[in-house]
Amino acid sequence: MSSFPTSPEELSPQWLTDKLGYQVTSFHIEALGEGGGLLGLVTRLHLDANEGPSTLIAKFPTKTEGNRAVATIYDMYAREYRFYTQVAPNVPMRSPACYHAELNEQNSDFVLLLEDLQGFELGDQVKGCSVGQAHQVIQSIASLHRNTWQPEHITDIKPHDMPYQREGMVGGFLVGWPVVKTDFTAVLEAAITPQQIALLDTMPDQVNHLLDIIHDGPLVIGHGDLRLDNIFFAKDGNALVDYQAVSKAAPEHDLAYFITQSLSDDVRCAEDWVAVYHKYLTSEGLDYPLDTSRERYRYCALYLVCYAVIIAGTLDQANERGRKLAETLLGNSLRSLVELDALKLLSQ
Repeated sequence: MSSFPTSPEELSPQWLTDKLGYQVTSFHIEALGEGGGLLGLVTRLHLDANEGPSTLIAKFPTKTEGNRAVATIYDMYAREYRFYTQVAPNVPMRSPACYHAELNEQNSDFVLLLEDLQGFELGDQVKGCSVGQAHQVIQSIASLHRNTWQPEHITDIKPHDMPYQREGMVGGFLVGWPVVKTDFTAVLEAAITPQQIALLDTMPDQVNHLLDIIHDGPLVIGHGDLRLDNIFFAKDGNALVDYQAVSKAAPEHDLAYFITQSLSDDVRCAEDWVAVYHKYLTSEGLDYPLDTSRERYRYCALYLVCYAVIIAGTLDQANERGRKLAETLLGNSLRSLVELDALKLLSQ
């Protein structure tokens, strides 16, 4: 048992009053469905209070047993709790204000009370974004990385290349790749050659090697799931949400995931995005060679095709948006690898 609410039904005006620091007379709950890849239950609270915002977001563990088990294995609830309590207060990157956070380390129960991003519009990975919006996102993530460079002192946040991550990527690819080759043949054939498909057949044997190379260099606190579906846009900037995949990672991990899977071909090819990112990253004097960033970016882009394959291989294809999302991120990712000449790294 946890000493705090672990579902919307357990909330009370008194508990909210105690944690928010002002009187909450009553509230009602607006269901927002499942968030964070079906691994977190997200609701909007409408407050009758004498001060503070009229709405806020309350986030809890998912009620779906299988999804809860996945979240526990990958330490996802603790990751998000640690981001909001240890990282967010110390970096300028915009994320929802956290009004209260609690975590039960024994069973991974958690609750977050977060800012409701009124006036923002949620991005859409299927629709893509503009060049200007891509600049905003890259500037934001470069700010996070610059301010968490070599974060050895943040001991509670683990590296991305933990054993469970390595095993999950190998196992997930082994499941997803046959589905992709059967159900997404048009996407594959339009993007890569039969010889390149054969190279990707070897990915399960290459994951550990790729992760070793990627993590041989400076690390940062990375968002870990930087895609348009986790980014809110406003006229004056953006805010990133869903920090369940936060880890110590190569700085190019976030960049490659965003560029190769969320940007349409025309936007992706409109700029030298690695150079754009590097300029933002080093704007305050950080010493990090551009050539190093470019090479790590190629390896990250190659490794992250695993994400596209796993998602495409497991999404509900009967759902129209699910099918379009799978086609979009898979096609974007594969075409990016061709542009980067990154698939040949699998033959080295």
